[in-house]
Amino acid sequence: MRHRTKVPCSIHFGLFDYTYLNSFVVLTTELEGIGGNMKITDITIDVIERRTPSVRVQDERVDSGGKTTQGVLRVQTDSGIEGHAFVGDQAANSSHRMESIIKILKPAMMGRDSSDREWLWNQLSIIAGHGSAIEPTWAPLDVALWDIEGKAAGQPIHKLLGTARTEVPVYATYPPRHGTPQGFVEEALQIQAEGFSAYKIHPGPLPYKEAAIAAGKVREAVGKEMTLMLDRNHGYTYREALYVGHALDANDYFWYEDPIPANDIESIKELTIRLDTPLNMSDTTGFLFHEATSFLQMNAVRLIRGTVRKIGITGLKKQMALAEGFHKFCEIGLAGNSALNAANLHVIMSSLNCTYFEYWLPKEVHQWGVKEQLKINENGNIEAPTGPGLGIDLDEDWITAHKLTTLS
Repeated sequence: MRHRTKVPCSIHFGLFDYTYLNSFVVLTTELEGIGGNMKITDITIDVIERRTPSVRVQDERVDSGGKTTQGVLRVQTDSGIEGHAFVGDQAANSSHRMESIIKILKPAMMGRDSSDREWLWNQLSIIAGHGSAIEPTWAPLDVALWDIEGKAAGQPIHKLLGTARTEVPVYATYPPRHGTPQGFVEEALQIQAEGFSAYKIHPGPLPYKEAAIAAGKVREAVGKEMTLMLDRNHGYTYREALYVGHALDANDYFWYEDPIPANDIESIKELTIRLDTPLNMSDTTGFLFHEATSFLQMNAVRLIRGTVRKIGITGLKKQMALAEGFHKFCEIGLAGNSALNAANLHVIMSSLNCTYFEYWLPKEVHQWGVKEQLKINENGNIEAPTGPGLGIDLDEDWITAHKLTTLS
């Protein structure tokens, strides 16, 4: 269809301003039905119930396994392409999140183009109103929209983002399971024996002086070649964090993750100044894109933390680029399920300012619902997905066997 439109133009020569009207032919093409735009026709969630091995945890979670309710998100389009993502973090019940996707986000996207990801990103504060942050609820929907885009293009998502590499190193970690330094030594040796070259300690409520002892004993046990990190999940005071941080400095730790609450900005900045081991923050629920931006602007930390679980592929790619602009790394944390872990991997492959892929153990807690899980190669790395979209195939038989109902 052609539209002839008169557009006013101004040309400036020195002190003179010549304004005139000229006619331009503006060509617009109706893309509906011509290989471009795809309209969203339905959004549903298969509610599944699954059981995972019980893992006794030495913190407020107590147990990170057992029975849980999670979901398989399906976004359908008028082209017949269906985008997928999973709703659920490790063994957490996700019933409220699934209901919010259907009740709040689905009405906003019905009938819109599946490519309207940036529009949706910019509507989140409006959709949330005066409520709590909606980003972690929206994140699976964003991943499913990217899955559609990749499938329509016949390309993995990292190709659409711009591929920077084809494999990434892995570090292994468990939730806090031990009440003594020796427990972490044995855990580290087990992980090393399984072929991992990097390990992150979650000391949990282990007293801070014992955590400092554990840091030294683990380094002594695994040798100089293994990369080590420590993550306290915001549990220390400033003085405790400083004490443990000096032990990490003495034992060549790669990073010090979330030692104190993310809202204690002055203490975080002081720790960054006084320690050699880089602070890496933050996995706390409310630490989203704009919080990461503030930390970078204040030069509060040397490493920033992010994951698609909280800010989707759209937000995480922005955060990676933002960190790169400050000459810093954005280390990506676990996404909590097989589909979102794959989404994390696509973003990692599109940038070089992330060092590791986080690999939680036991893997059964967060791996489910797909025919083939992410595999570690002979180099100890995880390779870039090669299939279109997320590059995962749903295990429909498993999903059917575990499905309770479908939300629509």
